[in-house]
Amino acid sequence: MIYEFREAVRDRVHLLIGLAGASGSGKTHSAMAMAQGIVGREKRFAVIDTETGRAKYKAPPPGQHADFKETFRFNHLELVPPFRPDAYLEAIRAADKSGYEAIIVDSFSHVWDGEGGVLDWQEQELAEMVARAIQRRPDAREWELREAFKRSAWIKPKMAHKAMVQKLLQLRAHVILCLRAEDKIDFVKDSEGRTKVVPMQTLSGFKGWIPICDKKLPFELSASFVLTPDRPGVPQPIKLEAPHRPFFPTDQPLSEESGRRLAEWARGGAITRAPESSAPPADKKAALAAILAFLSGLKQREARAAVCAKVFGVETWSEVAALPASRLAAGLAPVSPGGPPALEAAVIEWKEAHTAA
Repeated sequence: MIYEFREAVRDRVHLLIGLAGASGSGKTHSAMAMAQGIVGREKRFAVIDTETGRAKYKAPPPGQHADFKETFRFNHLELVPPFRPDAYLEAIRAADKSGYEAIIVDSFSHVWDGEGGVLDWQEQELAEMVARAIQRRPDAREWELREAFKRSAWIKPKMAHKAMVQKLLQLRAHVILCLRAEDKIDFVKDSEGRTKVVPMQTLSGFKGWIPICDKKLPFELSASFVLTPDRPGVPQPIKLEAPHRPFFPTDQPLSEESGRRLAEWARGGAITRAPESSAPPADKKAALAAILAFLSGLKQREARAAVCAKVFGVETWSEVAALPASRLAAGLAPVSPGGPPALEAAVIEWKEAHTAA
């Protein structure tokens, strides 16, 4: 076999994006606005709907045109149970082969915890393994067998899920995966020994909302976000790397413009940054979201702690979140006129020093 290397240029790059959120967080609307921006108002994008046709709430009534505010132009496919990984992949591949430039899957959580999804599949595998074992050993205890076969029962479902995700990365279209999210809590003791209920800390540093999916999925995508009901459509990054940051400002809702800028960059155009993102956010929630966006580029916990210590004088996320808005804004302000924010400069400096080491 002959291997031929060619000059690399950014042309026809396609991204796999995850939007996770609870009901009322604006994930479906945000996904459709972005998809419309990617394809333009003269074209349609594809929606694969696992929620009994709810995506059609965003379609115009018969005989009317989309207003691109509450309704959009798209073609619709309803996917029904069982929600196996191969069924999702087959539907998404069909949309890709049909030439759609943007595909939305709403909801991608069903492949994990929906009827016939990975969790159901694992339970089915486990029940079959236990039943076969009891036939061979009628005196065996069922709970002991379940414990013994629990890991083995995950093999087929997780391998199928992993294969599906890897094949999604090879598609030609931009794919937006809508994921449900659930509110998670922890029980902790305060200084006086009393138990308090607090939001659970997630892997991204974002508190309270956990995407319903395989825990590795958000980090395997090109970019992934949590949307919350108190700020519908405003992305809180789980994974957001530097090249993608201009398309996803964390101080404003996702929009058609987000999709348009993304599509232009994917075709080889220059990076265009949202005007609002150049100024430090005044709102504390927006400031924390912007800080998470910068820190998401650092995978090691010690790296994030070192950068936070340099910029804010504290190391943990809870300490950063407790700082006043003015202190957060100072860390997001440029170090010099026209230069990068102080936090971004610190992230770049750490990466360069770490690479050199």
